[in-house]
Amino acid sequence: MTSARSARRDALAGYLFVLPDALGLALFVGLPMLLALAIGFYEVDGFGGYRFVGLANYGRMWRDPLFWTSLRVTLIYAALLVPALYVGGLGLALLVQRGGRFETVIRSMFFAPQMVSLVVVAMVWQILLVEKVGILSRLFASLGLPGLSLLGDPNLALFTLVAVSVWFMMGFYMLIFLGGLQDIPAEYYEAAELDGAGPIARFRYITLPLLRPTSFFVVLVSVVMAAAGGQVFDLIYVMTKGGPANATSALIVYIYRQAFQFGAFGYASAMASLLVALLMAVTLILFRLTRGGRFHHA
Repeated sequence: MTSARSARRDALAGYLFVLPDALGLALFVGLPMLLALAIGFYEVDGFGGYRFVGLANYGRMWRDPLFWTSLRVTLIYAALLVPALYVGGLGLALLVQRGGRFETVIRSMFFAPQMVSLVVVAMVWQILLVEKVGILSRLFASLGLPGLSLLGDPNLALFTLVAVSVWFMMGFYMLIFLGGLQDIPAEYYEAAELDGAGPIARFRYITLPLLRPTSFFVVLVSVVMAAAGGQVFDLIYVMTKGGPANATSALIVYIYRQAFQFGAFGYASAMASLLVALLMAVTLILFRLTRGGRFHHA
């Protein structure tokens, strides 16, 4: 009886601790999402006028070539960024783990970009990459590559943004992977080494399997961030504003332009709702494929 009462008391304490966050999420995330879903069925003029149009905004998406261009840019950006962040973050974590007495310095150095506003970072990179007068442009010219415009060329702009994004965000994922690596018992590596397993075998059969929960978290967060993260919006909007020729117009940038430049709040809300639905579908697929990152045996 006492044990059951204690368990109920502990459960109640847990719910009370979670309650503030749950209320915050419901008020500042859940409610706006529901409102956006509802507004997607209306034509909004920006002055308080609402006219119900049903699925017209979703039909407009199907006929809008810029919507499909933005969706394609988002998919390419995510397909390039997510693996790069995973490999880069894990590689830096392994490097820092072996840093010895310089571990703190190395960790701080790679995490330093996270301490600076992304708007400032984007403006600095824009200055560095600006055509003809930028530092990198002059360096390319000295190497016999005149006229190379990393932000002005539609074939290069998106890849340039991916590279800057990886440079900026890699330190964050490094810390996440470092936490996962530090949770792996050292006894596993010692036993494998005694059995004659080399570094590659230890990485393949110990590190990667035991990092499965961390890997799942990194992939899931980076996918959501690449498709709808505020960091992506800031970087693209400051450096290219979606150009040139819509080559970097990710869906989140196109949604912003439709809402706040053209006043098409209903259309923007419909696109935002579709983007959320796509992310939820991707999340469910990742859960099914990886079982939520849980350990399992074949």
